Amino acid sequence: MDSHIVIGQDARGEDVRVDMEELLATRLLVQGNSGSGKSHLLRRLLEESSGMVQQIIIDPEGDFTSLSEHFGHVVIDAESHSQAEIEALAARTREHRASVVLGLEGLDVELQIRCAAQFITALFDAPREHWFPALVVVDEAQMFAPSASGEMAEDTRRLSLGAMTNLMCRGRKRGLAGIVATQRLAKLAKNVAAEASNFLMGRTFLDIDMARAADLLGMERRQAEQIRDLERGRFLGLGPAITRRPVAIRIGAVKSGSRANASALVPLPTAPREEMQALLHKELDKVVPPPPPPPPPRRAVEELEQSMRPAPMNAPPTRDRQPFGAPAMASGDHEEMLEEILAELASDPHITFQPSASQFQSFMMACRRKGATAALLDMTAFRRRFAIAVAGLHQLDDETQGRVLALGDLVDDDLLAPFLLIARDAAQGGTGPDEDELGRAYGTSSPGRIRRLLDHLERKGLVVTREDYGGGRSISVPGIETV
Repeated sequence: MDSHIVIGQDARGEDVRVDMEELLATRLLVQGNSGSGKSHLLRRLLEESSGMVQQIIIDPEGDFTSLSEHFGHVVIDAESHSQAEIEALAARTREHRASVVLGLEGLDVELQIRCAAQFITALFDAPREHWFPALVVVDEAQMFAPSASGEMAEDTRRLSLGAMTNLMCRGRKRGLAGIVATQRLAKLAKNVAAEASNFLMGRTFLDIDMARAADLLGMERRQAEQIRDLERGRFLGLGPAITRRPVAIRIGAVKSGSRANASALVPLPTAPREEMQALLHKELDKVVPPPPPPPPPRRAVEELEQSMRPAPMNAPPTRDRQPFGAPAMASGDHEEMLEEILAELASDPHITFQPSASQFQSFMMACRRKGATAALLDMTAFRRRFAIAVAGLHQLDDETQGRVLALGDLVDDDLLAPFLLIARDAAQGGTGPDEDELGRAYGTSSPGRIRRLLDHLERKGLVVTREDYGGGRSISVPGIETV
């Protein structure tokens, strides 16, 4: 089988060929500013070698998903999968020698970096019997192997840099041939760029990038100026898989294309100003949610002082007093009244964000207003009964409530309400309450505290969480069957 492909023509119009067997052993670095034609070059290389070698593309911008329509590549939407699933898909990619595009465009930048790192690491860690030759193309490589730490978390940078270094430095013996494309050489980690023996350098304007490109191409510094003058779609090539001397290459045409070309001019709409204004403002109030209502006013200071003032010495205890003319309540009525008071408190959207002492004070005041005694509920009993009310366990039947409450005995009082909420949702067949519901039950608006809560419950074996890269989360509770 002929291992050569044509990627374009030189200045004399002759074909410039790339030896794919040699490229698998020596790797490739592509550099060029945005708009210089890097993606077009990579697409030409992939199209011409399709069917010759397995191809794995790390695609942060969704530029290469159209390869599936023309050449049968499998598109993996990272947003729809969890970390474990991404690693399993990478292992199966190597096992079955599938050509795939890992689409990362639906993720935030840091999640893109972590997902790509985990995918590449799983490719690298495949068992020896699956070490078949494969091209691994990483577009926008300066994101995944930065030369300096940026705004991403340090552990994410180390994970990604380690994966890219393994790909370029040790991947050859595992059949992985790295092809990295970057906008700026100065932003790409040197130990990643240094492992490439083949180079295709496109247009760049910064002196530091031109100097590094000239050094890699073996050109004198005064010759580096021609890199600035390269037209779009033209590259200077050098390397054992391309040519032994630098050659200017005009990249050939491609069959597939990017889903959108934001740089192409498109005719503007011809609607008059009044019509355009109406389109912009049409049903705007339905699109933008209304602002949240203001918080309820604080209780009057006099009411709080009155509730905290000790009763007169000659007056009977408050817990035994009834409103004038009110009949004494039987124990059943007493319990029903307590349930009503607790449900009323739990319906207040702000009370769970208050300290426990304030919640108990509100409960005592409600009991006094309604003429109910609170003697049977001390602070500890109130916290548990209030957590049950906040979680809405009344929606379950008695048997399921019993199972949920038995599991709740293992949970600390301050974590009981969110746990019972999760358990109730699991018993009803749900995938877990959303973050707002959990935050209200836990009395916090911090996503970090909610994550730590779920981690704590999972370490204790009370819940099992599953998160995917798209932000979806499901929570199950062992021992709770759906009703």
